[in-house]
Amino acid sequence: MVFDGPVGDLVERLLATREVQRLRHIRQLGLTSYVFPGGEHSRFAHAIGAAHVMVRLLSRLREIETSLPSAERLDSRDIQDAVAAALLHDLGHGPFSHLFEQVMPGARHHEDWTREVLLDPSTEVHAALCLIDRDMPERIAGLLAGQHRVAFLARAVSGTLDVDRCDYLLRDSHMTGVKYGVFDLEWLLRALTLGRTSSHSEWMIAIEGRKGMPPIESFFLARHFMYEQVYHHKATQAAEAQMRSILKRVQELVVDGAPEAFAPPAIVAAAREETMRIADYLELDDVALLSSLRTWAHAADPLLASLSQDFLARRFPKTLPLPTDKDGRTRWQSALDAARNVVVGAGLREDLYLRLDVPSDVPYGEPAEGDAGLWVLMQHRAPTRLGDASFLLGELRNKRIERPRLIFPASLRGAIVAAVEGALR
Repeated sequence: MVFDGPVGDLVERLLATREVQRLRHIRQLGLTSYVFPGGEHSRFAHAIGAAHVMVRLLSRLREIETSLPSAERLDSRDIQDAVAAALLHDLGHGPFSHLFEQVMPGARHHEDWTREVLLDPSTEVHAALCLIDRDMPERIAGLLAGQHRVAFLARAVSGTLDVDRCDYLLRDSHMTGVKYGVFDLEWLLRALTLGRTSSHSEWMIAIEGRKGMPPIESFFLARHFMYEQVYHHKATQAAEAQMRSILKRVQELVVDGAPEAFAPPAIVAAAREETMRIADYLELDDVALLSSLRTWAHAADPLLASLSQDFLARRFPKTLPLPTDKDGRTRWQSALDAARNVVVGAGLREDLYLRLDVPSDVPYGEPAEGDAGLWVLMQHRAPTRLGDASFLLGELRNKRIERPRLIFPASLRGAIVAAVEGALR
């Protein structure tokens, strides 16, 4: 992986900033390494990988942009902006990937934090960008939000087919030791072209002819399989449920008056639903949260201590899959009610020890109208939506796949399985 020339100088300067180095201490896959031990890689490695894929994509775009009007072609500033956006797109992530923002009350999305980090004059990354161009932080923030003078460049940073997904699928598949996420990136890049639909004036990245169908189908199938087999793995979801319970109990104790040192300042602010300072947020990473867990394992509060001890010892809850037929959602409630009776009967808090978990994903999303999404360009034919050109993706188009399950204490497994089976008969 080589970055050279002005892009190399840019990457070197950004890598030296405190905010980018912080990503070394945030796992790309959150708690997945508790299930797939090789999945210990960081957001830092992914950020470099996404920037590398962007460089390769830009090389391809420069090859095929000769058909564009000169005003629509990429200049040196566009190239630097694109590489910087790819490298910095995850700056705002909190501990354990997406978990922190999903759990803490009023927590902001990582995209909002990324924008604040880029635009705040107190951050090193803001200063590094301003040394290149004082307007660069604003441009990078806009590019990450999908706003750029070259529309197809914004979609390459964050879109249906973007450098973020291209890197994390291959990286996550390799590091976890599974083969579900493998696709031919080189072939996919060579299959890209630039074009327009008959109703749209903006140029877009499209798939070139039928030769591009196998790599793009492989890309979306790889993404689907990784969600099915890795990202939504039952044990990972159980570990996340345990962490949710821990942070919920921490929030309760903070609100009830726990001392300031009880938790990192960012967690205290989130628990109190106060405005979180950017400096406090940037101090929060996986290491900080794991260090707090070791402290909480010896807390005076027996609930928090027990939950934390179980997490550190990898004593996670158990799971039970629920029906996915057309009447499934009605039956989920019956199953949840049956499990609730068991949990409450055992003297446990339902909100801490029982969860209806419904991870879901849309393998291939495609708008029904307009020009957004991916298109296939073939000679002597009008541009075709990818879902219409591909039988496989046409079958998966806009279909939400859900994997419902109950998550509950291992000690109650027998009783809950029996109660739920009885309720679902």
